[in-house]
Amino acid sequence: MNGAPRSSRGLRGIFALPLLIAVASLIGLVAALLGDGAMDALSWLGLGMPVAAVAWAMRTRRR
Repeated sequence: MNGAPRSSRGLRGIFALPLLIAVASLIGLVAALLGDGAMDALSWLGLGMPVAAVAWAMRTRRR
């Protein structure tokens, strides 16, 4: 296992990435509801981030 031991991580270290994914998803959802054009691209990026995170986690988990 890489990184710091679990006991030395604080709440910020534990919840930073899930919070970033949640905020990106929220921005993507709002962008999809409110706009067209560039907002569509923003929504694709925001809503694609959780999918990319799951794909990355599954890929690294198998190694």
